[in-house]
Amino acid sequence: MPWQRWKKLIALALTAVLLPGCSGTNRNVSYLGDAELNYYKNASLTTEYAAVDQATPIDIVNSDRPRTIRDRTQDEIWDLSLMESIHMSIANNKMIRTRAQFLAQSQLLLNPALAPSIYDPALRQTGFLFGTRGVEAALADFDTQFTSSMLWGRNETIANSSFGTSPLFGLSQETGNFNAALQKTMANGGTVTLNHSMNYLGTNQPFTTYPSSYTGSANINYTLPLWGGSGVEYTRIAGPSGGGLGAITGVSQGVVIARINEDIALADFENSVINMVKDVEDLYWDLYLAYRQYDADVANRDSSLRSWREVKARMEVGATGGNAAAEAQARENYFDTRARVENSLASIYDLENQFRRLIGLGVNDGRIIRPADSPVEGEYLVNWETSLTEALVRRVELRRQKWQIKSLELQTIAAKSLTNPQLNFVSQYGLNAFGNKLISEQTSNYNSAYGTMKDRDLENWTLGFQLSMPIGFRQAYAQLRNTELQLTKARAALATQEQDISHELANAIQKLETAFVTARTNLDRRIASARRVEATQAEYEAGVRDATLDLVLRAQASQALAEIALFTSLVNYNKAINDLNYRKGTILDNSNISLGEGEWTYEAQQQALQKAWARSYAFRNPLLKSSPEDFSSPVPYPKTDLTWQGINGDDGLIPQPAPTGGTIPPAPGIEQPVAPVVPPQDETP
Repeated sequence: MPWQRWKKLIALALTAVLLPGCSGTNRNVSYLGDAELNYYKNASLTTEYAAVDQATPIDIVNSDRPRTIRDRTQDEIWDLSLMESIHMSIANNKMIRTRAQFLAQSQLLLNPALAPSIYDPALRQTGFLFGTRGVEAALADFDTQFTSSMLWGRNETIANSSFGTSPLFGLSQETGNFNAALQKTMANGGTVTLNHSMNYLGTNQPFTTYPSSYTGSANINYTLPLWGGSGVEYTRIAGPSGGGLGAITGVSQGVVIARINEDIALADFENSVINMVKDVEDLYWDLYLAYRQYDADVANRDSSLRSWREVKARMEVGATGGNAAAEAQARENYFDTRARVENSLASIYDLENQFRRLIGLGVNDGRIIRPADSPVEGEYLVNWETSLTEALVRRVELRRQKWQIKSLELQTIAAKSLTNPQLNFVSQYGLNAFGNKLISEQTSNYNSAYGTMKDRDLENWTLGFQLSMPIGFRQAYAQLRNTELQLTKARAALATQEQDISHELANAIQKLETAFVTARTNLDRRIASARRVEATQAEYEAGVRDATLDLVLRAQASQALAEIALFTSLVNYNKAINDLNYRKGTILDNSNISLGEGEWTYEAQQQALQKAWARSYAFRNPLLKSSPEDFSSPVPYPKTDLTWQGINGDDGLIPQPAPTGGTIPPAPGIEQPVAPVVPPQDETP
């Protein structure tokens, strides 16, 4: 019965608690004074704008309104050469632009963090996240780590024991703990650790020799991998191995792989620059063609206007060929040619705007760009074997893929090492300390903790081996197999890339030949069309039978089309030459563009010079492998499997390293000190 009563009381209490919740939270609350409603939002997610204060570029602020065909202002003509345009695009564009990005949802607008820029190689070099680390971040694994701590404490408790006349004893302890350690990872994967600790204990515990004492130690530890994940080669590729190989995190975190990734980033940057330079030259010739088409349309319009005036004059005097139908036809033809002129002018403005964007200029600075260079008209002779060799040696895409293959080759070596058990050599030697005082001149009876350590009274050492291995190595073999498959795929991709490049080169040569032959044919066509206009115009003016105005107008239109076709063929011919250089990978060389690293600081130059001289004077140890084998070259790797007749190593096809500019600094000494490099001075007003 008591339990039933308690259940009823609990049910009533819960009901009393829940009933107010059903009545809602609206209550009449009164406040003193008057206030405006603040801090209230009717939505948790609204459109907001970042508080970023960045100045707009000056060329945008000072830009005039865009040019249109209704704008009759006389702008200054800016005759710009092709080489100036290319160098201007290189100098002005920090973000690499391409022609296809214009008026499209490009990556530059949607996700600019992934758009190519001049900062990409430096961003890769300074990467620090897992999988995107640069060389400096990879070298950070070998930085000496220093740790230290100093802790004080006091603890008072009751000991469950009797001491003297008291049934319970109050135990009091004061502590102090000091720890310091230096740890260094070596290039061979070994780890050296120096640690020192000192602990203080002050207590009132009975039956102790010293109420206050110091204990500590100073140790040196050395651990060296001997089997799986061991050696300088593995450490350079995969980075220092962890404490165990059970959880494999990959073999691509070493310094060498980070350096290869930087070379891949450089190849990506160079490829972006190549695409931009190609687009600049193509757009330059398209703008040239737009001007030539405009000139041809203007000439055709003027001829149509003269013909209309002549027909109208004949109609007014009632002469032959001056009927109303002929006058209406001449009038219609004039307005048709006038519309073509307007469209040609609009095309010039459109292409000039695109060209300004591509070379990094504002919309309108009061000058209108006009190409100053004329297209090449001479025959461009191409040797298939030489061009193919250049393409297979110089194409950036192939260089990038070869770096990828080299990275996977090195990762395969490291992955094979992980299929072995982890066997570590471990060693430790240390000196223990104990004393009533931390430091004391009297070292007898353990009065000084550091005194016992100095006298090496208490020693400790450890020496042995540690072995750990998963039974079966399934994860390690899976990683090895995956890396080998990636390497096989990369080699197959390289072979396919070379085949595609050969087809691209063949297509470029075919287009080049077609454009040249078509240009010669269109030249003959223009000459013939000019003679046709002269003949039909003379017959019409002489009143020859069957010589009508329609024939004259058709001849004039044909002459304009022949003029446009000729310049179109010439432009296509020059664009074909540009495309051929692009397919061969020589477009930057033809534009006198080279990629190079910025100058080092004065301190870095001096330090590098001192280390270089120190290594130059060092004695060579035949038993010491101080430097790894070369896996790169400052010049393109020669294609020794291409042995066509007439091609050899001395024909200039394979570039050689450029000679070092200046003189080599002399060795340090008394008679010939190192000439200091003068650091740049800050210019002060």
